[in-house]
Amino acid sequence: MRGIAVSGSFSDYRTDLPGFHLKKGDTMLENTATNSYSRQIKSPRTFPIQNGKPVQGTWTTSFPKVDLLEIQHPYRLPLPPSLRNYRIKEWQSFIVQNDEIYLEAFFANIKYYSFAEVFFFDKQTKENLRYFKVLPFHPWKMPIKLANSSVESKNFGFYFNIHSWLDAELIKLDINIAPSLKRPAFTANIEFDLSGKCWTPLAASLLFSETRSMYTYKSFSPVRGKLQLGGKVFQALHRRKTTGLFRDCKGFYPYRMRALWCSGCGFDAQGRRFGFSLGENQAQDAQHDNENGFWLDGSLTLLPPVKMTQTGDAMSDWVVQDLEGMVDLTFTPAVLVDASFNLILTKSSYFTPVGKFNGMLKTGSGEEIKMNNVWGSLEQLYLRV
Repeated sequence: MRGIAVSGSFSDYRTDLPGFHLKKGDTMLENTATNSYSRQIKSPRTFPIQNGKPVQGTWTTSFPKVDLLEIQHPYRLPLPPSLRNYRIKEWQSFIVQNDEIYLEAFFANIKYYSFAEVFFFDKQTKENLRYFKVLPFHPWKMPIKLANSSVESKNFGFYFNIHSWLDAELIKLDINIAPSLKRPAFTANIEFDLSGKCWTPLAASLLFSETRSMYTYKSFSPVRGKLQLGGKVFQALHRRKTTGLFRDCKGFYPYRMRALWCSGCGFDAQGRRFGFSLGENQAQDAQHDNENGFWLDGSLTLLPPVKMTQTGDAMSDWVVQDLEGMVDLTFTPAVLVDASFNLILTKSSYFTPVGKFNGMLKTGSGEEIKMNNVWGSLEQLYLRV
């Protein structure tokens, strides 16, 4: 079977590929590559739940609604909605970078507690700043719709507002953190510009069991805005040079959750903008559906499952590879960000080394794109709650 490349135009679908059986409404794009990996692209639907059970699949459009409480009987015991809600973990995250800066923001609602982390890295001076806040229970709730929704929090000098406005082809992130004895004030006003040549998003619903699932939505796009440190404008973010990754995730994750992600973006030798986001998690059938994608100049290539292996201690290289010859990366950390904490009834180990990727990624058309010192991060999460 041939690999899949999603171009944003759905005029080239084929259903005659050997060994590939489509259900009614499912689609697949033709690709001239010799890649052996392929994946179904499901037809758009209202939400990734059918008849009270989660639906597994990959989509290239957002869902109008994702409310996992509509899953009936996710556990053997007949838990009321209030208790089922406490088993759902959800978060939104942002990565923004250009030649000068790298910014990562992570906002999570674990229900028993919520936490927010903002990390800023100056690539020129190697200066880095980290802001972290943990609050009991869930003072903010992630939206079940991305068409036009917002999340806002004002807690102890740590303000953020996320406005997901897919109807207007825009996602806005505003952050305002008060200064402390150790860190200056930090302000960010960022817009993910989804207008014009909009990059094809990737949405996936992945099963942990027949009744429990996770959902993820990812979108790369140009970014504009500004950053301020200590009340002074530090960096203007120009759309032509700055790229961002937005992720929306939620799921009935296992009691002991383990996951790895790596992401990076930049411009290739021809000046084409690219981005990639790969994940390794506890979902059952990563071969048929996963959250791995490679975006090149507006087109999305769906990638196979990958294995991420660290070669030594916390600051040693990571090797990221697949079995299809489409992913061959080495990640070298430059700075380690640790957002871990251990309480009596819960433990969170969240390490995010920021560094450089080298190697190659292959598009659905078979083109090898060289990764030469591409900045990005590798996230390592263990969560017991």
